[in-house]
Amino acid sequence: MKFQTEIPLKQQTNNLIDYDSNLLLLGSCFVENIGKKFSYYKFKSLQNPFGILFNPKAIETLVNRAVHNKVYLESDLLFHNEQWHCFDAHSKLSHTSKGDLLKNLNEAIQQTHEQIYSTTHLIITLGTAWLYRFKETNAFVANCHKVPQRQFDKVLLTVEEVKVSLEEIKRMIKSVNPKANIIFTVSPVRHIKDGFVENAQSKAHLISAIHQLVNQENVFYFPSFEIMMDELRDYRFYNDDMLHPSSVAVDYIWEKFCSIWISKEAQKTMESVNEIQKGLQHKPFNPDSEAHKTFLGRLEIKKEEIQNKFNHIKF
Repeated sequence: MKFQTEIPLKQQTNNLIDYDSNLLLLGSCFVENIGKKFSYYKFKSLQNPFGILFNPKAIETLVNRAVHNKVYLESDLLFHNEQWHCFDAHSKLSHTSKGDLLKNLNEAIQQTHEQIYSTTHLIITLGTAWLYRFKETNAFVANCHKVPQRQFDKVLLTVEEVKVSLEEIKRMIKSVNPKANIIFTVSPVRHIKDGFVENAQSKAHLISAIHQLVNQENVFYFPSFEIMMDELRDYRFYNDDMLHPSSVAVDYIWEKFCSIWISKEAQKTMESVNEIQKGLQHKPFNPDSEAHKTFLGRLEIKKEEIQNKFNHIKF
């Protein structure tokens, strides 16, 4: 007897992720969860250089600036609540120093520029189709930085508007890196602040728009949203806020992703990396014992074996 519906997954391409791949991950907080997995297993990856970006327009803005290597100027910043901010970036980049913020923004643009040109796999996780437009400039923002809401218009992108934004992202990426594989997914995190019905409508717009692109060359969809909603249909798979997936749910979705997107050879390397990572986290009862010194010696040999095979891996 089965107590769970299971979404059938199949490998869609032979261009799988391995330890020679170069990954770029952009989007909502769910991409941060997956990004931590890639970092833990020592893949070559760059994750959200502008911080969490919830909506497609914010990702489009970043990709546009990065592809054209367009730097930020003082006129692109605002001062609010004793800090300097940029409407295109998450508040984690905000700074008390205008100069430091500009420096960090432009370093992130340069870093993203280089990554886009060399990336083999771009993973984009969309969180919401609800956007805020700053009335003064009529521009969509990635983050409101607690500026009073009266200064914004709240807008729900139509399916067509989401599609146009995603097509523009794809066009810009392909213009400089035609071989890049683009993997879209929709975050299972529910944006209940928008309202229950409004959140469902938003997710529907994102999913509908993505599926108008996935039949194109090297454009794919991974059903993280559907796995959470259908396979893990229980509040025990959520954090205490009942909105974000729990660590168990994240691990489950990650395993599903690995099964169709990580090469078998890379999965073997991941097992070795995991063994080393756990060894490094081990806290000995007696650090001066011969047994622990032997353990450390064996661990060092394993590290050298992995690092000799993959120069980018550092522990």
